[in-house]
Amino acid sequence: MLRHFFGRAGKTPDVVTSQEVFVWAYGNGLSGKTPSSTTIGARIACLSSFYHFLMRMKMVQANPCDQLERPRARQSTPRGLSADDIRRLLAVVPDTNAGLRDRAIILTLVLTGRRRAEVLNLKAGDLSSEGDAAYYTYRGKGGKTGRRELPRPAYEATQRALTAFGKNLATMGGGQPSHCGLVTAPAGSPQARFTCGCGSIFRWPACRSQEFISSGIAPRSCAGTRARRWRK
Repeated sequence: MLRHFFGRAGKTPDVVTSQEVFVWAYGNGLSGKTPSSTTIGARIACLSSFYHFLMRMKMVQANPCDQLERPRARQSTPRGLSADDIRRLLAVVPDTNAGLRDRAIILTLVLTGRRRAEVLNLKAGDLSSEGDAAYYTYRGKGGKTGRRELPRPAYEATQRALTAFGKNLATMGGGQPSHCGLVTAPAGSPQARFTCGCGSIFRWPACRSQEFISSGIAPRSCAGTRARRWRK
């Protein structure tokens, strides 16, 4: 951003005016599109931070960004799936072992709103059941961890998928090391290279390929479905 601004202004930092900053911050960027309020705020923040540095170094006397009013960022509405979209997606999942796994993945994504990596990295020890409630422990972005209730449809779908592969969640969680894969694939199969000893309950490729392609739905929309529902 700094290179773009000063290259366009053709001036040294000490002679830049607030009007020039305003024109650049609110003007069209390299893409030619009108900038959003978030982009405008990011531009002003970037330039303002640079000027604060210059002021500490006593290279300039003032920050031209201080005269500008930053726009209020508007939170965008998450793009999620409707109930019909989810039914259409589940309708194309085959009634096979891999299909049961894929159904469990889809339900977990939709009902928890977790990121794809967070769902695919779930281990046997991350799932627990207390009475009628099921819980999962996740490792989120930036190493953040948490524990949330897992909706029964997702929990039961996961159990059915594990059973189809000859696995038992309770036995695996307590009797096997965490690096043992929960859903495995036969040696030499297309999924075998995705089932190394990372310990994940789910495997993404089968779910991502045919079912999502034929339904015309992007995987990232699943997390947005829960977010949109809660926003309403």
